[in-house]
Amino acid sequence: MSTTLEEKKPPYLMLAILFVGAFVSFLNNSLLNVALPSIMIDLNIENYSTVQWLATGYMLVSGVLIPASAFLITRFSNRSLFITSMLIFTLGTAMAAFAPNFGVLISGRMVQAAGSSVMGPLLMNIMLISFPPAKRGTAMGIFGLVMITAPAIGPTLSGYIVEHYDWRVLFEMILPLAVISLVLAIWKSKNVMDVNKNATIDYLSVILSTLGFGGLLYGFSSVSNDGWTDALVMTSLIIGGITLILFVLRQLKVEEPILDLRAYKYPMFALASIIAIVNAVAMFSGMILTPAYVQSVRGISPFESGLMLLPGAIVMGIMSPITGKLFDKFGPRLLSISGLGITAVSTYLLTQLQIDSSYTYIVTTYTLRMFGMSMVMMPIMTNGLNQLPAQLYPHGTAINNTAQQVSGSIGTAVLVTVMNSVSKSEGESLMANVDPTTLTQTTQDLIGQQALLAGINYSFLVALGINIVALVLALFIKRVDVSEKVTPQFEKAKSAKPATN
Repeated sequence: MSTTLEEKKPPYLMLAILFVGAFVSFLNNSLLNVALPSIMIDLNIENYSTVQWLATGYMLVSGVLIPASAFLITRFSNRSLFITSMLIFTLGTAMAAFAPNFGVLISGRMVQAAGSSVMGPLLMNIMLISFPPAKRGTAMGIFGLVMITAPAIGPTLSGYIVEHYDWRVLFEMILPLAVISLVLAIWKSKNVMDVNKNATIDYLSVILSTLGFGGLLYGFSSVSNDGWTDALVMTSLIIGGITLILFVLRQLKVEEPILDLRAYKYPMFALASIIAIVNAVAMFSGMILTPAYVQSVRGISPFESGLMLLPGAIVMGIMSPITGKLFDKFGPRLLSISGLGITAVSTYLLTQLQIDSSYTYIVTTYTLRMFGMSMVMMPIMTNGLNQLPAQLYPHGTAINNTAQQVSGSIGTAVLVTVMNSVSKSEGESLMANVDPTTLTQTTQDLIGQQALLAGINYSFLVALGINIVALVLALFIKRVDVSEKVTPQFEKAKSAKPATN
């Protein structure tokens, strides 16, 4: 008698290997931000906008390559794809660790991004294939532990290392982990996903995707430094917007699209995707605005500010698998509404920050906000993906990853712009009420702090409005009937003989 879907044992060893690789790549995503000033000094880089490319370039390469992950996952076996990705990532890490100059360093970062871009979508697809719908919440919750915790602890870990060691240690400590993951993958990984060797890629779609997503990501990531009126920023946004529209139209016409947007015909996936996009805007805003308050208003060092945000990251990590179990039991609606409600309350509390807000208030409020968000992202994404047939899993995960990356970039740009605009207006208003003859440096510093505080509080108010939009949308979530999801397509994906390398 054939093994049923429920009886088939998931490939736990291979999943563990994939988790190690994914954790390393996700950690690397945010590890370098705090170290940029040290790198400027060490490599004699005069312009901060130049060294910023170590972060911006990484994000751009990832954002451009993630849409193509659906084709790669469909066309190549998961074993060969992971080994190749890990090999590329390891090579990039070695280049960065031993870089003699900035050119080699940024090249290493780009190579790292090329290797890591497919790891998240690949791991998520294997999770979907390896577990039946009724148990996916728990499995995806563990995936969320890696996806959320790794980038969240990056700044704190980076701050400590940069304060006590050389910035190269950031890469040197990742390198052995990457090598171990690569060796284990070669030695123990196996194929569990069906492969379509006849799948082809539409090269025009690749070009449109690169220009569309690349243009938008570059434009919005540059706004905070260069402003909305900068010619290069506006050109990037216009080209990105136009080519993205052409990309979408192209995907609806070709037989084998890079991103199969027919996934949006499934209502729970479409709703989950929209909520995830809106929530990503609110989440990324907190990760930008809170450090801005802690460091620029309160004058706390980068490392200590990272420590203040660490409890929130730990709570999100702990809650992710717990939330997964709760999803399997109660479904996504209750969790999403509760989580977004908690997020809304904590975001409102962050609109009330003062120049002398206590350490406990900041840590508690931020941690509460992260607790609320931990109840939202993975449950709604899992529920949405549960409604898709198996052949759309790679496209669904690629759509979600791409949409969140782009929306996070857009949200950060918009909220930073709001913060700067309000701060400038408030600063001018406060200066108008001060007698120039009595103006001291201390008074100027205090006015600057008060103006920035006003901008941060107002930006959190905008984030609260965005959060409420997500909360309203969550009212329409319905749990996908998992009893209907053991479809012929899913069963075929589970039982088909895996392709060899």
